[in-house]
Amino acid sequence: MGQMHIIAQLSAGQGLEPGGWRWPGEDKAAFMNDDIFIKGAQLAEKGKLDGFFLVDVPAISADIATTPQGSSLDPIVLMALMAKATTHIGLISTMSTSIYEPYSIARTMRSLDLVSKGRMGWNVVTTGNPHALLNYFAGTPAHGEKHGRAQEVWEAVLRLWGSWPEGALKLDVASGHFADDKLIKPINFKGEYVSSKGPINLPPSPQGMPAVFTAGGGQYGYDFAATKADAMYGNPPTLEYAKAFWQQLSSSIRQAGRNPDEFTVFNGIGVSIASSEKEALERRIALDELGDPSSRQQYLSHMLSIPITGLDIDAPIPDRLLKLARPNRQDHRSQYAYDLAMKGFTIREVLAHGPINYHPVFLGTPESIADKLQQWFEAGTGKGFNIIGDTGLSSLADFVDQVVPILQKRGLLRTEYSGSTLREHLGLPYRNGFAEFEAKAPQATIK
Repeated sequence: MGQMHIIAQLSAGQGLEPGGWRWPGEDKAAFMNDDIFIKGAQLAEKGKLDGFFLVDVPAISADIATTPQGSSLDPIVLMALMAKATTHIGLISTMSTSIYEPYSIARTMRSLDLVSKGRMGWNVVTTGNPHALLNYFAGTPAHGEKHGRAQEVWEAVLRLWGSWPEGALKLDVASGHFADDKLIKPINFKGEYVSSKGPINLPPSPQGMPAVFTAGGGQYGYDFAATKADAMYGNPPTLEYAKAFWQQLSSSIRQAGRNPDEFTVFNGIGVSIASSEKEALERRIALDELGDPSSRQQYLSHMLSIPITGLDIDAPIPDRLLKLARPNRQDHRSQYAYDLAMKGFTIREVLAHGPINYHPVFLGTPESIADKLQQWFEAGTGKGFNIIGDTGLSSLADFVDQVVPILQKRGLLRTEYSGSTLREHLGLPYRNGFAEFEAKAPQATIK
């Protein structure tokens, strides 16, 4: 079955929980401290992980009075700093197709790919957040326009990367031949939404072009991943969901004429690590108290389809209400919340297990968390995990120092890097340009 792939994530220097910035020992201003991100990348490299990931939401889009934002410092600036402070870890950054023009993405990502010597990944996403969109434009695009533009931007970026092919840079001092201008050609891309003449002004990196990541669900998400990406971020609420997701996606990849073995789904997993299950649950409860327990309780009511706000949070849900409880069919996480409630946990304990978190939460000892990751990996969920600590840098350090060695001892995770590029870490071949995908993607006009 091979070994699992793991990347680490710090959201604005913090972890999974909104109140994590208040946790003892964490930097309260981590969101603007570049050293936190550099240390995070170095920790990921210490654990011989595949990569370190940064999201990007260029706006204030949460309650700034109580909560750090999901992203803060420009991830491109941070990636440049991290590239110079590390030697092997992959560096994956979001650049939205809704905000940036193709040449900006292509040149920025290629610059970082060269600076890092072939360790960049581009996370291709659209931006639906109106706060972010209105920071750049006078209005928000229609749904169809957002996806149509995304496909054109993706194609133009890959064509730009391929416009300077391997071998075109000569650097022949004796003859004075710097580059073969016959090989470096304009792309003359003209789409409905974007255009770019090209060519790009930089040669390929040791991996050719950055590995292409994407995120999102639905049929559009499946199709985009199957035909246009090397890896995907998954948001599975349960193991069963993750298995079904990978089965459908791998089928789509085969139908596109590609090899699922050359694709990784990085399932988002939150971790809360302690010396016992009891201590891990207590840690989660303490973290919840630093956030907003009342709003979480209100959301749990929605998931269970019963009114539980105002009940004693340190007592189980009364039997009279449990008999009426039903998992909300609109939320895949609701079944887990329902199962926890039916086991007799208190409301506070149900919440602490993380059923309302965006990602599933593995809480417990390092050994039990390694067991859960192994279970998911061997069940067939796409080979990868995107690990998010519950508080921030300290929880990432706990994962690297305590869980990673267990996975390595079991032969599930590398103990040394066998290559130096992100593509090599992911088991991907050298690739540069659009040709690999040309028969599988709708094309804009090339003039």
